[in-house]
Amino acid sequence: MTPAPAVLSAHEVAYAYEGGEPVFTGLSLEVRTGRALALLGPNGVGKTTLLRVLSGGLRPSGGEIRLDGTPVSYSRRGLAALRTRVQLVLQDPDDQLFSADVAQDVSFGPLNLGLPAAEVRSRVRDALAAMEITELADRPTHLLSFGQRKRAAIAGALALRPAVLILDEPTAGLDPGGVEALLGTLDRLQAGGTTIVAATHDVDLAYRWAQDAAVLAGGGLRTGPAGDLLTDEALLAAARLRPAWGPAVGGLLRAHGILPPGTPDPRTPADLRTLS
Repeated sequence: MTPAPAVLSAHEVAYAYEGGEPVFTGLSLEVRTGRALALLGPNGVGKTTLLRVLSGGLRPSGGEIRLDGTPVSYSRRGLAALRTRVQLVLQDPDDQLFSADVAQDVSFGPLNLGLPAAEVRSRVRDALAAMEITELADRPTHLLSFGQRKRAAIAGALALRPAVLILDEPTAGLDPGGVEALLGTLDRLQAGGTTIVAATHDVDLAYRWAQDAAVLAGGGLRTGPAGDLLTDEALLAAARLRPAWGPAVGGLLRAHGILPPGTPDPRTPADLRTLS
């Protein structure tokens, strides 16, 4: 099966903050169209920096970012083209929400594109519906719960109808019900054609949700199918991450003859109910 083409890619990129040591050097990564990629690594390793480089918020000090195979230009026009197709949602929604109410906040991006009023209203309506917060359209942003603010921030990105949605720790601060609801929404977005990249240090979440994975540790990046990388105990240990729960349980169940050989590993505790 021919792999999907890369809609967004990094080629031998490096980045260092002014006056500091390089955060990373020589990193290469392909984000393939229509897939979900989890970026993992310990806190402080540079995941957020890499996301900002991919989305145009930071310019790499070496290497290049490509959109649909074409190197990104850091001119005003080039960055506008990148940011229209690639949207980053930060970990803390309060870093992105600034309008009086939810609908105004979600409309900010489309208005900046100079779209007609009817098109702006349509995009806001669709983004709110996609994030299941239509009823919050007129709610002041400062009265939202943390989970609602997360959804409003993502809706603001979706209103630009990006090809790639990049999320920095999207489930951080959410309760279990909020995590499940958000994962369901992301699954629907991906089914609708949106490519999704999410940074996390939660291996179980990544194993359950992503098709592709990238593990950042020690200034290096390993990429591949999520099922392969997230069962590589040596790699995860080097990144100060624990192995995914599902493969460990699956291996134990097969060793005791409870799970037949070749049966997929459970991805959630709910999957175990099918064995009873």
